[in-house]
Amino acid sequence: MGYDLKLVEESLKLKVAKDFFSKFDATDITDNIDFMVADSNAKGNKKEYYLWAEAKRGNKADIYESIVQLILTIGKAEMKRSNLLPPHYFGAFDAEKIAFLPNYKITSVFSQNDFNWNVTPSDHETKEFKQIYEIAKDILEKESLIFYFDKNKAQLKEFIKNNFIRGNVNTYKIQITKNNFKNVYYDWLESVKPTISIDWENEKPEILDTDFYIADLLSRNNNTEEIRENIRILLKGDYYKVKVKREKEKDLFSEFHFTDGQKAHLSFWNNYERPPKEEVQDYIIYRRDELVPQDIRERKGAYFTPRIWVKKAQEYLAQALGENYQDEYYFWDCAAGSGNLLVGLNDKYRIFVSTLDKSDVDGMIDRIKDNKCDLLASNVFQFDFLNDDFSKLPKELSEIIKNEPQKLIIFINPPYAEAASATQVTQTGDNKKLVARGNKISEVYKDFLGKANNEIFAQFFIRIYKEIPNCILASFSTLKYVNSANFIGFREYFKAKFLKGFICPAYTFDNVSGKFPIGFLIWNTFKKDKLKNITVDVYDEDGDFISQKKFYSEYKTNKKINDWYSAFYDNNGKEIGVMNTRGNDFQNHNYIRISSENNFNHTNIITENNLIQSCMYLAIRHCIEATWINDRDQFLYPNDKWEEDNAKGTPSANFQSDCLAFALFHGQNRISSSHGVNHWIPFSENEVNSKKAFNSHFMKDFIDGKISRHCERERGNPKIDYLATARLCRGQSPRNDGNNKIVRNDGKDNSHCEPLGEAIQNENLFENKNFIPTKPIEFSPEAKNVFDAGLELWKYYHKNCIEKSYNANASLYDIKEYFQGRNEKGKMNNKSKDEEYNKLIKDLKDKMNILAKKIEPKIYEYGFLRE
Repeated sequence: MGYDLKLVEESLKLKVAKDFFSKFDATDITDNIDFMVADSNAKGNKKEYYLWAEAKRGNKADIYESIVQLILTIGKAEMKRSNLLPPHYFGAFDAEKIAFLPNYKITSVFSQNDFNWNVTPSDHETKEFKQIYEIAKDILEKESLIFYFDKNKAQLKEFIKNNFIRGNVNTYKIQITKNNFKNVYYDWLESVKPTISIDWENEKPEILDTDFYIADLLSRNNNTEEIRENIRILLKGDYYKVKVKREKEKDLFSEFHFTDGQKAHLSFWNNYERPPKEEVQDYIIYRRDELVPQDIRERKGAYFTPRIWVKKAQEYLAQALGENYQDEYYFWDCAAGSGNLLVGLNDKYRIFVSTLDKSDVDGMIDRIKDNKCDLLASNVFQFDFLNDDFSKLPKELSEIIKNEPQKLIIFINPPYAEAASATQVTQTGDNKKLVARGNKISEVYKDFLGKANNEIFAQFFIRIYKEIPNCILASFSTLKYVNSANFIGFREYFKAKFLKGFICPAYTFDNVSGKFPIGFLIWNTFKKDKLKNITVDVYDEDGDFISQKKFYSEYKTNKKINDWYSAFYDNNGKEIGVMNTRGNDFQNHNYIRISSENNFNHTNIITENNLIQSCMYLAIRHCIEATWINDRDQFLYPNDKWEEDNAKGTPSANFQSDCLAFALFHGQNRISSSHGVNHWIPFSENEVNSKKAFNSHFMKDFIDGKISRHCERERGNPKIDYLATARLCRGQSPRNDGNNKIVRNDGKDNSHCEPLGEAIQNENLFENKNFIPTKPIEFSPEAKNVFDAGLELWKYYHKNCIEKSYNANASLYDIKEYFQGRNEKGKMNNKSKDEEYNKLIKDLKDKMNILAKKIEPKIYEYGFLRE
């Protein structure tokens, strides 16, 4: 529907400005005109206006009447004769749609003699309003470009991008090409076909909607110039002239009109440039029998590729391989399912389709017989790609693989299922036991795949790479094979030239709920390039371009943030909290937290000796929002520059202290006094007006530089060996069995740990780095603001907490729990019934967001993340 129909006009204008005109000056609204969009660089009377528009709430107003109202508004205010430069477009919008009318199409209306402009523009019943409407009606219907905010969002943004350009005097409409004419047809089926006054069921197969579409496509100014060979239908202005043969009659002409006065037809085609280029016209006429209605739907349990990404994938193939790629290459979808990935390809004689499920094959064959599937029946076959031998392939396909594989595009969206694992973090559904094992390919190529053998799509890729060498691989998949540590072995073998690609949200695919990227990447396997990094385009769920993003490939030499943090494990210091770690990427961000309890599962003890590094770890993992775009980005082992950006208080060096402030007040600081002494209160009793003394002043003393170095260790003490070993046992937390013998908490052998000599060397490095402040920390202004907001929250708790629930040692987590409470499932509520508390916690979050933005650039500068 677009926007909420209940939105008041002012709110609607603000939303439209933000969503579509944020790059322009869309705030220059006068008392006369509702909405003005201008070049943001020019000023005053020299400002170049792109749009003047009338705005209406809801969706009941006639869009053409709204433009007429705008014309009267301009005339009455004499803006047509002012020093303001006229806009490129006049227009109007409501909550559902927006219309554009080129300025030069309507300027003659302002040239009338003896016209009374001094009427109320909003009164649509005046003689003057009706006079302008009658004069302009034909122009408005034939020349206005109308876009619906929901279904035409991408086209609208493309129109603005191509036409709202300084000095531009032409209107650039969407071009129809060899590669998009089918997709335009599918849109035409929804928008125009229902308005043609024909009984489609009774006229089939004599008259097909395809012929009406081609008549539209090949017309200029809504007129098909002549009946060309094999063209049976002409568009003649506001009706179709159809050549038909009736029983007992010779060829006759029938006429078919529009049921809506041609409104939908004009609105649809005004957005496209007609006719297309001559070579495209000839191509479409030749291919017209291959235009079929969209009749392919998801089968139960199938991973259906949404049409928006099918269209986008085919556009990228054209960009990567050339506009005529469909004439030059063959296609094989070897994981076709119901075959929807191939909708939009033109030459059925160059397309091969296989799938594991015989019912899918039968379904495609049935649709071919009913002219609802644009494929060649002999090229559709059942084939188990992970088990069957290539001797089962059709002869024509076998010959292509043997003689000209460089002309074969493997165009697929393979399954993303993986072998079962202990923890599911991607939310793609339960992994199926042995789903990625027990087939021929997983066994044959297990040495090549390594851990990647858990992934079905990796097995598809390795067979394609090894057994169809030199082909083009164009596939949807996760980005694991580009940057995951589990695919390091795979990348050692898979060498190909990256041509082009994009990513989109995984949750736009049916049966996938996780917020991570699905990529469509095109590879030329003939060129053996080592996979280092790739840059892809990013599209949101509506198919709108957002930006570009680089993905980096990791190899055995790459170390991650958990390798860095493990150097600061300290099992001998006084425990003040527990850091929960997990993975090295954004998708594990929910596991990264500070807590009071230790479950010995990816945990590390926080002490005074590693407090700064622990707070850095939490801040680095959380200050940048985890999104579907960065979900697979890896946090890395940093350079050494962070060490000098310390917590000892120089104006330009406050990275560590910023991270300390961030960790103290972040929602993932789950320290609770109900699980032991709370060492994380950053204030004194007097500052918060506590009614009792605190059990611990550790954090306040640390901040004030009052913590002295203790737990001095001597070389040769078994405890040193224990500490060093603890840091080097791959994230496990060992313990002393009482006889100075090191054992792992999980009971497993610790022989995999690095040599003790190296451990002692690392220990010496740790001893020489003292990150405990010896004087009060001078926090940055952003961090001070966080402390101030936090202090107000603590004070509010100590003043308003009822006596029976009062806890002088309450942590931030305890305070939130007190005010917000928990639901029947035990989960903390998002908001409190106490509005003053809600204001205070919101203020803290706002200040934290500002601090996060300050920390973010240094995360990249110090190498914890790559741009």
